[in-house]
Amino acid sequence: MAVQALQAGEVPFYSLILADADLDGLMGAALLKAFRPEASVRFSHAAAVRGGLDDGYINAQTAMVDLPFHPNCGWYIDHHATNRPTAEESTAFTQKGGVVDWDAAPSAARVVHDLLKNVTPVDHLTSLMPWVDALDSGGISLTDFREDGPALQLSRCCSLRHEPMMHRIVDLLANGADLDTVLRDEEVGPLVQNLRAERQHAEEMVAKYTTIHNRLAVCRLEDTGLRINGYLVTAWAGDRADACCVVHGYADGRLDDRERPPIGASFYANSFLPGAQGMYDLSRMATSLDPTGGGHRNACGCRVQPPGLEANLSHWLSMWDARDDVLV
Repeated sequence: MAVQALQAGEVPFYSLILADADLDGLMGAALLKAFRPEASVRFSHAAAVRGGLDDGYINAQTAMVDLPFHPNCGWYIDHHATNRPTAEESTAFTQKGGVVDWDAAPSAARVVHDLLKNVTPVDHLTSLMPWVDALDSGGISLTDFREDGPALQLSRCCSLRHEPMMHRIVDLLANGADLDTVLRDEEVGPLVQNLRAERQHAEEMVAKYTTIHNRLAVCRLEDTGLRINGYLVTAWAGDRADACCVVHGYADGRLDDRERPPIGASFYANSFLPGAQGMYDLSRMATSLDPTGGGHRNACGCRVQPPGLEANLSHWLSMWDARDDVLV
């Protein structure tokens, strides 16, 4: 059941917003900061939360959005099936004063938007919400992707390597700027243009490092420094693949190093291929070796586990080959 819009007195108190470092997390943070401007914002990612790297920041005054559940926060907002707290976790959490707002919405930002739409000005962001929903849930058409409109341009700014710019964007959105104003900002605008140029390089790298195994496009970008989502890979693969696996990160990377994260993999259904998006539960691959993995059934990720990448890839490919038995 969808969340119900809150009244001003019903909004839990928070002094810190901890959000995922993607467009969904950024929009959730902007909406939360629009309601409580004095709150600070910190960006993270799922593996860091599950690995305990953010434990020192999370307490009863922390609002967490688009990240795995943490029992020490005060307000938990999300939409990922693999992040949903169990009934026992929810009971223990609420008994000590915590608030859970989990909903099977197309984005976590949509949950925040619908909770706060009656108590804070969000009209300037409402038109952007369908794009956030679509990008996060695999609802972008191939035509929209190739046109590379404003929302897709903004999404490329969302990365921990651009964290200072993400904070600027959150402040702009929280203070009433619309998407066009943000993209014309004197600091954001040049980054957007640089990232548009990088997209061509990324497309070339995808073509160079992607192979197709039994209708799974495997893109090996480890140790290249390039981090992409699955849209580029599935656009390249076309109707030859039902899903893709993108390998990224560094062999010598560390979870606490935002510039050189460890090797991981992301799995995406081919949302451009009719019927492929709901065909298989890819989150089973993401959680099969890594207890900190997870996400959506059609878009998820994990970290490579011992004994290493080649063994992990062999395991995932075996699961994929048996997909009609183990992923349906």
